[in-house]
Amino acid sequence: MQYNVPEKQENMVRILGIDPGLHITGFGIIESDGRTSRYIHSANIRAKNAKDNDVTIPHRLGIIFSKLSEAIEQFRPDEVAVEEVFINKNASSSLKLGHARGAAICAAVHQRVPVSEYSARSVKQAVVGNGAANKDQIQHMVLRLLCLRGELQADEADALAVSLCHAHTALLLNSKLTPATAITGSFV
Repeated sequence: MQYNVPEKQENMVRILGIDPGLHITGFGIIESDGRTSRYIHSANIRAKNAKDNDVTIPHRLGIIFSKLSEAIEQFRPDEVAVEEVFINKNASSSLKLGHARGAAICAAVHQRVPVSEYSARSVKQAVVGNGAANKDQIQHMVLRLLCLRGELQADEADALAVSLCHAHTALLLNSKLTPATAITGSFV
């Protein structure tokens, strides 16, 4: 898919935030200097559609990897931020979500883009000021912080919140990549 990619502003870091999911993976791209952030693009990757009821997990992971790889190639983010897995009562769901995260992280690392990870609580705290914020509060603050009108789909808003969290934490600390959970890699 071809995106309309705006030119990167000087002295800004382009951040791709990812809210992984096996059915829907949201991604949001902003540029920020740690104080000011500007919206670039957001979308959802649907790894399963109504026609393909029996899409296997490996196939879904391939869709997530390839669509995020396309977005990374076109938007050229400087950094990627991914939401960590929320461990819930259903261990199988957590493991499957971990697979989707893995596909997203691999897409970034494969293109040598540094990756940072943030817990859902950290994202909510950084964007809303409350680590127990609900989806409506996140959506509201994302729209306000990025001066957007209308509504975003929930997964897009969550992905943009991950981008904003990275901007408000790592970039404000005068380092492009400071979180202890940063992932980088080199491949032959």
